[in-house]
Amino acid sequence: MNKKSTHVVPNPNGGWKVKQSGSSKASNVFSTKKPAIDRARDLSARQHTELVIHNKNGKISGKDSHGNDPCPPRE
Repeated sequence: MNKKSTHVVPNPNGGWKVKQSGSSKASNVFSTKKPAIDRARDLSARQHTELVIHNKNGKISGKDSHGNDPCPPRE
C-alpha cells in the first residue's frame, strides 16, 4: 500500500499550501482553501495518494483516499 499523502495545510504567512508527505516545501500556495483542495485532489488522484485536509488550527478536517487499496479504512 502506498503510504504517501497529499496535504492541504494553512500557510503561516496567510493562505493555504499543498504539500506532499515528507517534503519540506509546498508544491503550490493559494490565497483561499477551495483552490488548494481542488489542486491537492487532482494531484492525489494522479499520484494515487491519500488526500488530507487540515483546518486553520492544523487539525485534520477530512481525508479522501485515492490509493490502490480497494477497501480503504472507514473513519
